[in-house]
Amino acid sequence: MSRAESDWLIGINGTRAMTAFNSKTGGFHLTTVGRVQTPTLAMVIEREERIRKFVSRDYWELEGHFGAAAGAYVGRWFDEKFRKSETDEHATAPRIWDKASAEAIIARCAGKPGKVEEESKPSSQLSALLFDLTSLQREANGRFGFSARTTLQIAQALYEKHKVQTYPRTDARALPEDYIPTVLDTLKNLPERYAHFAERIIKQGWVKPNKRIFNNAKISDHFAIVPTGTLPKNLSDAEAKIYDLVVKRFLSVFFPAAEYLVTTRITRIGSDAFKTEGKILVNAGWLAIHGKEAASDDDDSAPALAPVQPGEVVKTQEVLLKPNVTKPP
Repeated sequence: MSRAESDWLIGINGTRAMTAFNSKTGGFHLTTVGRVQTPTLAMVIEREERIRKFVSRDYWELEGHFGAAAGAYVGRWFDEKFRKSETDEHATAPRIWDKASAEAIIARCAGKPGKVEEESKPSSQLSALLFDLTSLQREANGRFGFSARTTLQIAQALYEKHKVQTYPRTDARALPEDYIPTVLDTLKNLPERYAHFAERIIKQGWVKPNKRIFNNAKISDHFAIVPTGTLPKNLSDAEAKIYDLVVKRFLSVFFPAAEYLVTTRITRIGSDAFKTEGKILVNAGWLAIHGKEAASDDDDSAPALAPVQPGEVVKTQEVLLKPNVTKPP
């Protein structure tokens, strides 16, 4: 009811009023007003004005490079006493507004040993769901630059011509609940390069009822895109790439979650502190299938971090001065 009344009061009356106002010198200048479009347009204009009036400011950040027994890592200097300012939206803990102050910190820290403190929280990450057509197209575009149409044509050829994967025009990302025996047969018949992972899945008994994978309620006409177990022959380079994506996603979904320690590390040199945030991989789980590709699959990935021992003293290899300027919203 409130939407209907707003459309009448604002949309109909406002549009007539503004059109009449803009047409008073002659002609007909339709000027639409709406309960949604007008405040949305106002937000865009307000942001545009802020961008046009923006004056950039120089600031500096410091990047410390440290050497621990298990490897090197990087930390960013930050002001531990920093409090967020209501008057300066660009002020943050790592930003130094005066170059001389930044150079003084470098002089204090250069070549000095650093003491490490860190806090770690366990975190796990499940593999992505099985592919439907849209998610396969998105992945192929991000990884190989294939257009949606190209990916569909390749997937269709893998289904119709090569018979190595299931029907591609699907919006489901699950398999039928009675598909477990078929999955086990498929795992036994995958190409040699995937056999190690397939054998591990079978040996560990990881193919079992699981609503994330086998769920009739999440299937319409067709189920998720998975390999069929027919060995591929004479695939083109593009077909091999799509087939590899589908097989790896199929294997990944049965593997256990990857386990991390999400770590915040503070390296102290006297009164100065450098912060490093990252993830230490404890158990690769499904990431083992993807090898080095896994880092790019993880949207919110923090960088991998060399571990340190409790209370370890690290070497300060160098402290770099990084100039920058503030940017408009």
